[in-house]
Formats: sequence, C-alpha cells, structure tokens
Amino acid sequence: MRLLFLILLLSSTLLPAQGGFPWQNPLRIAYSADGVQFGPPAIFQDSSGVPSAILWKGDTLVCVFQWFRVPSGSPTWDRVAVKFSYDRGLTWTTPVPIVIDGLPANYQRPFDPTLARLPDGRLRIYFSSSAGMPPMGLDASVNTYSAAGSDGIHYQFEPGARVDHPTTRVIDPAVIYFNNGWHYAAPIGAPQDGAYHYVSPDGLNFSPVPNINADQTHNWTGNYVLADAQTLRFYGSGPGNIWFNTSPNGGVWTGYTPTNLKGGDPSAVRLPDGYLIVYVGQPYATPVREPLPAEVAFDVFPNPAGSTLYVRSRDSGTPEGSYHLYTATGSLVQSGVLAPETVIELGAIPGRMLLLQIVCGGRVYLGKVRKD
Repeated sequence: MRLLFLILLLSSTLLPAQGGFPWQNPLRIAYSADGVQFGPPAIFQDSSGVPSAILWKGDTLVCVFQWFRVPSGSPTWDRVAVKFSYDRGLTWTTPVPIVIDGLPANYQRPFDPTLARLPDGRLRIYFSSSAGMPPMGLDASVNTYSAAGSDGIHYQFEPGARVDHPTTRVIDPAVIYFNNGWHYAAPIGAPQDGAYHYVSPDGLNFSPVPNINADQTHNWTGNYVLADAQTLRFYGSGPGNIWFNTSPNGGVWTGYTPTNLKGGDPSAVRLPDGYLIVYVGQPYATPVREPLPAEVAFDVFPNPAGSTLYVRSRDSGTPEGSYHLYTATGSLVQSGVLAPETVIELGAIPGRMLLLQIVCGGRVYLGKVRKD
C-alpha cells in the first residue's frame, strides 16, 4: 500500500499527535520524594528529546538534550542544547546549542547526549556520531564519542571512540562513575535484547563485560543515577510506565520498579530531598500541520512494511537529500543519504510504528510507517 503513506507523508492534512515526531514532543520535568511516585509534570522544553541531567558544582543542575525547534536547518534544529538551573530546578536558563571544538569536519552532528562529572570539576559529554554519514542508516560505523569542557557549553573533542562495537551501531549511551569505575550502557536493539555493558577505569577506554538482560516490556534507553553511594539506579521506559532498576555493582540488577509517569528516555537526578526527572513526554495535543510540496516527489512502499522499506525518487536523477527514521517515542534509529531507490532495513528496529522524515530540495516530508 503506497497511497495511504503518501497522503500522510505529503499532504497538508492535520495529523493527530499520536506517536509523534521529535519536534512534536516536549520534554517534561517532575519531582518525587522517593523516585517512584512523582508529582504533576510540567513542560521543561518544547520540541525536544534524549535528555541527560546531572547535579554539578553544588546546587547547579545541567541538562543537555536533542533540540528540534523548527525551522529545519536552523541553529535550533536537531542540535544538542543545554540548560542550567541554579535553584534546584525551579527555574532554568534559555537553551543554548553546545559547541564541540575539534570534532572532525566529516563527522555527522552529535546526537544522543549524556553528561558525566569529572574528578577535576569539568563535564564530559558522551554522544553518538560517525565518520561520515552511513549510507544505509545507523550501521556499525556509529560509535560513542566524547568531549570535555569546563562551562557546560563549550567542549573539546577527545579523539577516538569510547565504545566501538565491531558489528553494529551503539546509540543512546548512558555513562556514570560508580564503585571506583565508569559504567556504560546502551540498548542492543529490541527491548528483550537488553543492553551492552562496558566498564572503564578512566571514562575513556572502555572494555565489554556481560550484557544486561531484559524482557519485552523494559527498554534500556535512559540514564543512570546514584541513589546513594552503594546503590545505582537505571531509569528506562517501555510500553508501560517509566521504570527503574537497582544494582549494587552495575552488573547485577535486582528488579524493575514502575513509576507513575508515562514517557521515554528518562533522566533522573538525586537531590538532597528527593528526585528530579526529565523525560520525553506525550506528544502535544494540538495537531501539527505538515508541509505541502508542489508535487509528490517520492514513492514509499510497502506500508505496512516487513523487514525492508523502499523510498523511490520520481525524478530521473539521484535526489540530494537525506532520510531519518524515528521510533514512536522520538529516538533516532536510522538515517542516511537518499539514492534513486533507497533501501531501509527495518528488521532490527523495535516497535511497530515508525516515523520517517525525508529532507530534500529545501522541503521536509513527514509520515508514519507501520511494521508487520
């Protein structure tokens, strides 16, 4: 079925905001005394995803996130941005895109940021990137990299990959210093695949250890937080509520505890009197009007799709543009350069509803893809 997808992708009809593209989702913030039952959430930032928040230098809170404020191509579109709070999260500064000096010019823009404090008082930001844009989407060339800085905005790139899996991409990293060492986790694929687990003595050179096991309802896309000096928590998401799991060593996990929040990509901060959490909230209730191009430029098929999706240009030449594929919660899972016929492999991507963005000729085409 091609026509249904193209109507959604290329028409100017109003789409109900269910599932949502990243620019349709706000980040939300909530507080809790125990990290389980949170109070009413508030809007933290519009059109954003993949947050990472930490407590830094006394009562200063820092939160980085992927910002998608339109228009596409602007300094606020698909950029890692940062906000600060100096009053335990009651008020926050205006977001500012971060700067990574020394990042090789051919690397794709940083995404999936996560923050960590260094012993010397600086911050290190870990992120996903690759040398060049992978032609077939997020493949094994996508690794975890890092940069360090002293003001939370400007960072110096640290050469080499922190984690480079030999056969597949590593995205959505979570990193923390705990029990005299650094721990790294990243979701392997579908929720039941669990998460990669790496450890490091210095936060730069990581070695693999046994993976973290999971099930079909607990997705290890989220962030670590110290509950206390001896207890590590990981907050993650799934088809139900946001949850956390607890560990005494980063390798053995005691069980899942659901919270009362629904959303994705959570990042919790331990405060003296409780917990603060920033997470991807449900899409805006207000429908979003999608752009209407002068003419239909692509065929996208089949839809529903099996393990393979095709994007075929109706023009005779190779289109100059790119595609980006997101999960229903707004996590980028694949991107690449358009070809006369672009083949997108869906088999390893979790979830049944996916969101496709095509950027070509100064236009942005949006649409939903369902997997069989």
